[in-house]
Amino acid sequence: MNILVINVGSTSTKVALFKAMDVVAEETIVYSSAELAQYKDMNGQLPRRKKDFLKFIDKNNINMKKIDIIIGRGGLGKSEPAGAYEINEAMCDDLITGKYGKHPSALGPAMALDMSKKYGIQAIVIDPPSTDEFQPLARISGLPELERKSAFHALNQKAAARRAAREIGKKYEDVNLVVAHLGGGITIGAHRGGRVVDCTHGLSEGPFTPERAGSMPTTDLVDLAFSGKYSREEMHRRLIGQGGLSAYLGTADAVEVEKLITDGDEKAKIIYQAMAYQTAKDIGAMSVVLKGRVDGVVMTGGLAHSRMLIGWIVEWVDFIAPLFIYPGEDEMTAMAEGALRVLKGDEQVKKYQ
Repeated sequence: MNILVINVGSTSTKVALFKAMDVVAEETIVYSSAELAQYKDMNGQLPRRKKDFLKFIDKNNINMKKIDIIIGRGGLGKSEPAGAYEINEAMCDDLITGKYGKHPSALGPAMALDMSKKYGIQAIVIDPPSTDEFQPLARISGLPELERKSAFHALNQKAAARRAAREIGKKYEDVNLVVAHLGGGITIGAHRGGRVVDCTHGLSEGPFTPERAGSMPTTDLVDLAFSGKYSREEMHRRLIGQGGLSAYLGTADAVEVEKLITDGDEKAKIIYQAMAYQTAKDIGAMSVVLKGRVDGVVMTGGLAHSRMLIGWIVEWVDFIAPLFIYPGEDEMTAMAEGALRVLKGDEQVKKYQ
């Protein structure tokens, strides 16, 4: 069972060849911000990304005729329940045009589809960020014109939730979990019986993050937006990319922030602690969604490596349920696991409409 995995991020393309769950070859192709700035838009990067991906194939002497399945990290497509979806033209059109939101992850499925057509190999995504399993109550916002939408780190949240369920000794479908993905973006979801029935939105809700503003005081935000100080595009950048730690401290690097704190910077300490505080509040809120019947609180993502941050969060949430902390976001393994479930027939592939 040979699985080719493609994961396109903002400044990198991660590629790997798995034989079942064993890594045969892998590489992280890194791009500098200056390098990517030469392209007019995200889609302009596609030829360069493809070229470097094909170099990986050649360099590792990968025989594409022996690949059983290609899996790409999903993008911001049409809202659908979690699961495996065939990569087709409709999906790639939605992702590349940014119909439902723009993110570089859109380029991965496009690259996978090219290889699928050329070699006749099945190509899929699994648990994309637009995964939507919300219960009806979770969709109500407070204004009928604005419905709450599902957009979160579904791939990593689901993988971490399945891992916690195994540790508990149950199936993912038989447990209730609150899962917090802590990274450049932070999302916190209520997993009930194998479905994410509510979750903070990765771009516009929840705690502030290293580079995102998170939930805002709405009336003050409207005043700021119409103050004439910022254009529409500048306002978006303030909220996503220049918000959070970056806005307060001039850096989105948690390691730098912790060094400032260690050196006695009180402002850095209260801002970093506030991020932990807001995260803990939303973990508590999602435990209420589950009516307090919580089998575990799971924390994962790159920031879960931070003992300082996790230590603060734990102080506020350890009364809720047993804690499961899985530092990092092994999306490549999560995708390979999903592809393996498909190859074994344990999960059926759905068609993206």
